[in-house]
Amino acid sequence: MENTGHRISGVEPDSISEELGIMPGDELLAINGNVIEDILDYQFLCEDDYVELTIRRQDGEEWIFEVDKDEDEDLGLSFENGLMDGYRSCRNHCIFCFIDQMPKGMRPTLYFKDDDSRLSFLQGNYVTLTNMSEKDIDRIIRYRLEPINISVHCTDPDLREKMLKNPRSRELKAAMDKLFEAGIRMNGQIVLCKGINDGKVLSRSIEELSRYIPCLESVSVVPVGLTRFRDGLFPLDAFTSEDSAKVLEEVHAWQEKLFEAYGTHFIHAGDEFYLSAGWELPDAASYDGYLQYENGVGMLRSFIDEFDEALKQLGGARLPEREVSIAGGMLMQKPVENMLERLRGSCPALTVRHYAIKNDFFGERVTVNGLLTGGDIINSLKGRPLGDCLYLPENLLRSGTETLLDDVTVSQISSTLQVKVDIVKSDGWDFVEKLTGIKGREE
Repeated sequence: MENTGHRISGVEPDSISEELGIMPGDELLAINGNVIEDILDYQFLCEDDYVELTIRRQDGEEWIFEVDKDEDEDLGLSFENGLMDGYRSCRNHCIFCFIDQMPKGMRPTLYFKDDDSRLSFLQGNYVTLTNMSEKDIDRIIRYRLEPINISVHCTDPDLREKMLKNPRSRELKAAMDKLFEAGIRMNGQIVLCKGINDGKVLSRSIEELSRYIPCLESVSVVPVGLTRFRDGLFPLDAFTSEDSAKVLEEVHAWQEKLFEAYGTHFIHAGDEFYLSAGWELPDAASYDGYLQYENGVGMLRSFIDEFDEALKQLGGARLPEREVSIAGGMLMQKPVENMLERLRGSCPALTVRHYAIKNDFFGERVTVNGLLTGGDIINSLKGRPLGDCLYLPENLLRSGTETLLDDVTVSQISSTLQVKVDIVKSDGWDFVEKLTGIKGREE
């Protein structure tokens, strides 16, 4: 079979590839004689301090370039499609899948179900391993593609097949055994569904997953997200405050046991469980370095600790009269109000109005910041006093853009509400600095 190669779309100025005379439109055929399947092959094979590039020029002639370079030094090439041969979509039909609960008419990318192990390594995405062949597992081991983030949900093979609706989901243990034996670092995730994989099932999952310590570094337990668009889907109920407390009791009991045995808390509950149950958040040390931060585990604890540091640094700084507003999801209403009360006490001249926005788009059971839409924000804040600036959390936005889930932009919110809109980063320092207008962080 002919090696079609990967077409080069760009060459960085002053890079190794520019010095070699490689041009956009040329094709990369191989590195060190190895055909490049995708971005993982490319990154791994380019790590050496000596590489041979097989390039097909636009006139069809093939050249071999010998390159001496520093280890990990980039060649300065970019490729069409980012060297991905098409993202691997999910073959599961999970009973809790959030994408199945999306309304029609949103942008097409929101309906893509990702289950690509390459994105687990490159971007931290969680994958079920059901898409992976023996070759894929072997490549993870060969290239040391770690950590690999695994959507476990439960370890009982019968129940896992029922939850994921995919016979290959039963092969979880075999795949994790192989990764463990090779010493590949892993993280796990359990999306908890009330009456399905909680209670005794959760306890069994934690016990069986703990056998993979230390390679399996952490496991998060997060509540299932339920929108109002569930007609015809598997019946699922939201966790009550009492349910959340039971989950936390189970998690904390296992944390104590595992910390005594292994020196790690290992199993971590999502922030939503603590807010739902009305429990105090654990201290920072309990999160073992925030290994599950991007999964909503410890994010609030980190934010509050940063806020405390920023408030202390602010000290008795004199603040001119200032009137602003901030908006976010219902979940964060109480902790944000607590922080604002302390901030107002330190800055008497500061007036901050906080608006907790009800999620009419997805339904009132969806309370997190990241799933608020521009339409709900506009409808909730029309006619409200907003002061000189309205602050919104950055996790409302699609990465690298100023666009929210419903394609409403920050500029449109600003124009409609007739107020300046600014974005607050997901850290307590930026929260204090933006609201007060005083930069207090030490460089």
